[in-house]
Amino acid sequence: MAAGSAAGRPYRRIATEEAWISPELLTMYQKMLKDGSSNDSGFDSLWRHYGLGMSERCVNVRERMLDIGDRRINDMDAAGIDMQLLLLTTPGVQLLDAESAITLAAASNDQVSAAVHKHPDRFAALAAIAPQAPHAAAKELERAVTRLKLKGAVINSHSRGHYLDDGKFWPIFEAAESLDVPIYIHPNTPPPDMIGPLLARGLDGAIYGFAVECGMHLLTIMTSGVFDRFPKLRMVFGHLGEGLPFWLFRLDFMHRAQVSTKRYECLKPLKRKISDYMRENVYYTTSGMAWEPAIMFTRSVVGSDRVLYAMDYPYQYVSEEVAAMERMPLTDQDKKAFFQSNAESVFRL
Repeated sequence: MAAGSAAGRPYRRIATEEAWISPELLTMYQKMLKDGSSNDSGFDSLWRHYGLGMSERCVNVRERMLDIGDRRINDMDAAGIDMQLLLLTTPGVQLLDAESAITLAAASNDQVSAAVHKHPDRFAALAAIAPQAPHAAAKELERAVTRLKLKGAVINSHSRGHYLDDGKFWPIFEAAESLDVPIYIHPNTPPPDMIGPLLARGLDGAIYGFAVECGMHLLTIMTSGVFDRFPKLRMVFGHLGEGLPFWLFRLDFMHRAQVSTKRYECLKPLKRKISDYMRENVYYTTSGMAWEPAIMFTRSVVGSDRVLYAMDYPYQYVSEEVAAMERMPLTDQDKKAFFQSNAESVFRL
């Protein structure tokens, strides 16, 4: 039995955006940083900090991210977390050449599957895939779900500036819809043609750049007609949807206005409103946003069945966070949905 349930709590606490990295991938990142081969200023900014930094925070994050065993479980117990959903951290394999990315994604899926098999009550996981090779990514997703029993895929947003609104990536969506598993879109640092003013001001990462980049990605997915083409596709976004729930009214109004005036050739009529897709195809985790007003607002506009708990471990490991979440003005039934049953429903746990 997982730690928290033994205390008589009528629900389990499942954290749904918890990062890990394989030793092989970290070593590759470190090599790319040292030899300057990434050609990506966002990656260099993020991973020169977490991959090579020697501050106490950087070392702790790095060591915790590598561990998918006892140390991680001890941290979960200290915070009152019963289960983690493991996601290969950003940018995953998406900065690599296609052949290397395909190989490393499969190896990381084998590794995380072994951790889940060893601790089935404490861990579940999403598959890493290589979007830069869409058909291979779809094939790996099928293998990961059917053979390794992983619960969907994580895509760390853009792949060298290429976004999933491009139809060349849609075999991945077709596979996810067919397998009835979700795709978790995790932020990446903005690509070169977006990052300039953010990087110059130290705002390229989680403080704001992640939200700018990933929030735009969700919008491009919706406006390109992905959910019209794949109406049963489920996607999950962290950080309470990168702020987009706050914009629901304006997104509907301005999208309708711009389509009607034919201002942009790329914006075509959709079968539903932007807010409909956000309420019917998208789920939202609280990773990095352990803030009651924002959580309660998001629940009120997208639905209480759409919002799931996540801690954003180990980047934002705060052991007192769960206690703060427990103080939200929710009934036990609502808390069970927030901490447990919504995650079980989305990820088929």
